[in-house]
Amino acid sequence: MMNVSTKTGDDGETCLANGKRISKSSIIFEVIGTIDELNSHLGLIKASFNDFTNKPELKKQQDFLQKTQKQLFVLGGFVAEADINLSSEFLTELEKKSIYLQEIMDEDWHARFVLPGGHLVAARLDIARSVCRRLERKCIDYIEEKDLVDPLLLKTINRLSDYLYVLRCFVNEEAGVKESYV
Repeated sequence: MMNVSTKTGDDGETCLANGKRISKSSIIFEVIGTIDELNSHLGLIKASFNDFTNKPELKKQQDFLQKTQKQLFVLGGFVAEADINLSSEFLTELEKKSIYLQEIMDEDWHARFVLPGGHLVAARLDIARSVCRRLERKCIDYIEEKDLVDPLLLKTINRLSDYLYVLRCFVNEEAGVKESYV
């Protein structure tokens, strides 16, 4: 049996995917940890979609959230300096999903600023979007420290937060929840 507890991080350092040991306080681990946090929120949201068994479009979005979770592992591996190249395919799909949802919602879906909340799934999406925005800020710190990072990292995180916002609006619309505006 493999033991999860290796005790190699007890001194405040840990290894990147390439074997390099660095302090756990490094911005790299801030980014990776925030990716993990976002991924956990997406897992909760995905599980919460089970309330929508009679909504086929939401089932498609639930499936896309699983794909998004897998992509977050790719992004985390990239930041952890694994031998991974980022691809624009997921970014393109993310943009298409967001545009599609905007096109099928009511015409005035984005008339004003909305207060977070509504349906429980939408409220959870608000939290995930906020974590995603924090991740974006952490990625900027990471990029500034590393000085050279694939621009797809930041673009993907930025589009993901857009998608999560659009999805929360779509969830509220599908659930028949009236938005509260500022």
